[in-house]
Amino acid sequence: MIMKKVLSVVILAGLTIGLTACGGKKKSDDIIAPRIVKVQPQKPIRMQSYDDEKQVEWIGKTYRVSISRQPSDSLPIIKDETGQKYIDNVFKLTVSRQDGSVFYSRTFTKNALTQYLDNDFNKTGVFEGLVFDKTDGDWLVFAASVGHPQSDEYIPLIIRLSRMGVLTIARDTQMDTNAVETDEDEV
Repeated sequence: MIMKKVLSVVILAGLTIGLTACGGKKKSDDIIAPRIVKVQPQKPIRMQSYDDEKQVEWIGKTYRVSISRQPSDSLPIIKDETGQKYIDNVFKLTVSRQDGSVFYSRTFTKNALTQYLDNDFNKTGVFEGLVFDKTDGDWLVFAASVGHPQSDEYIPLIIRLSRMGVLTIARDTQMDTNAVETDEDEV
C-alpha cells in the first residue's frame, strides 16, 4: 500500500513536471511583416487626345468653338513623387464665325499659365483640361485646370475671350461655374 502511494505520488509528480514543461511556448521578439516592394515607374503615361466642338450663340451670332487636346512629346516630362513620368498636353482653341472664318485661334501649353500656378504645380502638374463654360455678355468663358497626375489635386483657372479678341486668364477662386475672377491679366 505504501508502494502504491509512493508510485502514485511519483506518477503525479512526473505528470505535473511533464505538463508544465510542455505547456508553455517560448515567446519570440521577432516581428514578421510582409516585404514592401517598391513600385517601379512605367513608361511615360499620356492622357487621351480629344476634340470637342460646340455651336455657341454669342453677341447675336452663332460661333463654333473647337478645343482639342494632344499629348506632346516636345514638352518637358512631368515626374511625380514616385518617379513616374507623364507627358504634358497642348490645347488648341479655335473660335470660328458662321461663314467659317476664324475669329480667334491659339495653342496653349502649361507655360501660358505658369504665373497663376504655385511652384509645385509648375513643376509636377499636367495641363489636364480646357473646356467652354459659358457666354457672359461680350465674353466667351472657358475653364482650365492644371493638376497632379492621377489625383484630385488641381488648380482651376478661368480663361475669358472678349468680342475684340482680348484674352484674359485668372485663377478661379470659387469652385462653381459662376466664379468670381481675381487678378485677371490680359494675355
